[in-house]
Amino acid sequence: MEKKSLIINVIFGICIITLFVLHFTDKKDSSAQLGIIGTDSLGVALRLPVAYVNVDSLLINYSYSKDLNQVLLRKRENAQATLTQKARQLESEMAEFQKKHENNAFLSEQSFKSQQQGLMKKQQDLQKLEETLTQQLMEDQQLMNNQLRDSIYSFLKTYNLDKKYQIILSNTMNDNIMIADPSYDITNDVVKLLNKKYVPKED
Repeated sequence: MEKKSLIINVIFGICIITLFVLHFTDKKDSSAQLGIIGTDSLGVALRLPVAYVNVDSLLINYSYSKDLNQVLLRKRENAQATLTQKARQLESEMAEFQKKHENNAFLSEQSFKSQQQGLMKKQQDLQKLEETLTQQLMEDQQLMNNQLRDSIYSFLKTYNLDKKYQIILSNTMNDNIMIADPSYDITNDVVKLLNKKYVPKED
């Protein structure tokens, strides 16, 4: 009777060990099939719902940004050409005034002072024009920056309806993100779709 009981206990123990081994072997296989990798405490590899855009690269490659830059560049060139032309004209008049003064060509002191004041007024007007054009260029640039920003933000809202990122970061000159997995960089995709959507205005 005792022998029988001992044999039953041994068989029962073997069954328990077998079940124990099968149980943990199945778990290991299941993990492998699920592709769960990693050495962290949970043994789970997660991909965060986060992305970032390299703003420098976007602005260089976005057609709308390039067109706005060209418009602003033309305005700067036109302003500079206007100032240069008026400055040369004033310089020529001042040289002529100086020559007349050295040759005592003025008919009277009143005539001398009148032309001198006229030249001083033109010089002040030129300085005011320079300030006005500079201010106008700054306002134009701010307006264009706002238009460009609104264009990008509006697109990203639509873009993210499908992507469902929790956060889309802006990275400029690596100020915001020093190191990141390249797979989180959506710049090329964003630029490609922005350019596809952009329709240049007819001049």
